[in-house]
Amino acid sequence: MDTDEIWAHIDAQRVDLADFLATLSREQWSTPSACAGWTVRDVAAHLTHSAAGRARLMLALVRSGFRFNAMVARMATEDPRQPDELVAALRGMAGIRRRPPGTAVADPLTDVLVHGQDIAIPLGVDRPMPVAAAVVAARRLWEMGFPFHARKRFAGVQLRATDADFTVGEGRPVTAPIRDIVLALSGRNSPVLPRV
Repeated sequence: MDTDEIWAHIDAQRVDLADFLATLSREQWSTPSACAGWTVRDVAAHLTHSAAGRARLMLALVRSGFRFNAMVARMATEDPRQPDELVAALRGMAGIRRRPPGTAVADPLTDVLVHGQDIAIPLGVDRPMPVAAAVVAARRLWEMGFPFHARKRFAGVQLRATDADFTVGEGRPVTAPIRDIVLALSGRNSPVLPRV
């Protein structure tokens, strides 16, 4: 998939997720998400930060002692915007081609796909993940090291999608839908690698 196609998927997923978020009640916005310590609102806020300017990200990194995970958490939980503002911001990101320094074009796609599930699953909502976009995200998650270390976590396992042309790894074969593989590669609870 070329860069323009990836951005088209990013735009579509951002708008679709914004439309979904716009339907949530105040209580649902306060629901704990699948991201430990974050509510649905925090995850939505985080998704809008990928289009933040370099200066804002650097300031947040300095304020967080140059700890990436602390920076991301701080930005999400301290974001003062209300749900309607977050929905508008996420919807307004369609067409913006900015991403954080040092990231690949597949990273914002992976972010919106995985975090869309982080929001939907705790709310009991089945949120489809487009197969072609999910394959791009799964390949990116497999190739990157920090912060997921998927190759290390799945050493000795071959992951094969049942609904897409996707196979990675070597060893004991594990088959699953591509959405479940994306969740597992990103460290989420998944039928591929359930938490005990």
